Amino acid sequence: MTDDLGFALEMAEKAGDLTLGYFQRTSLKIEEKRDDSPVTEADRKAEALIRKGLEERFPQDGIFGEEFGEKPSLNGRRWILDPIDGTRSFIHGVPLYGVMIALEVDRVQQLGVIHFPALGEMFYAEQGGGAFLNGDEIHVSGVANLRDATVVFTEKEYLLDPESSHPVDRLRHSAGLVRGWGDCYGHMLVAAGRAEVAVDKIMSPWDCAAIIPIITEAGGLCFDYLGERTIYGEGLVSANATIGEELCREL
Repeated sequence: MTDDLGFALEMAEKAGDLTLGYFQRTSLKIEEKRDDSPVTEADRKAEALIRKGLEERFPQDGIFGEEFGEKPSLNGRRWILDPIDGTRSFIHGVPLYGVMIALEVDRVQQLGVIHFPALGEMFYAEQGGGAFLNGDEIHVSGVANLRDATVVFTEKEYLLDPESSHPVDRLRHSAGLVRGWGDCYGHMLVAAGRAEVAVDKIMSPWDCAAIIPIITEAGGLCFDYLGERTIYGEGLVSANATIGEELCREL
């Protein structure tokens, strides 16, 4: 484990502990952002905690977070943060929210950490080092037949949008099980081999950055709705190797 990954794990743990102090608290303060998405005092305090740690340890590194914007990088390294991915779940007392930290080096996602404080689960990976859950190595599943596959999704639009010929949209009819386990939790189900495909039709860079290295190091594929591996694309799809390769060929 590199110093970068060790520090990211430490920060994710500390930020996760902070969020638990607000979790399922009736007095939680909630505001609406300009895009009509909710934000809480826990989101902001968790990101501020991570930023402070990064600025002290890596003062020349850039920081790009959901709540406080971007600090430019002076060395090609940029940390990408989502202090609470699944804020709506967090607000409703659902334990499937995650603290997400990623390191991008020269525009390539080098490592990702996703901590689920209320579940006691820590997923992490570094390029070339494998993917892990609470210290145990994880892999995507080997399921190849869509009739045996589990597909998870976040946005209701995945089910409600009009009929589409897009390969990922067709999965909602051909997969054996389709369930709404969303946000970063759904993608980590794929990383751990608990599901075969996770679909998000609406994503921001901080939603994707930590997911990509974990899925990739677990043996899977991540791509947007055009089949590109990017944190700036249209949505994000995570899949095991066999089904992911088939979807990419069709795209």
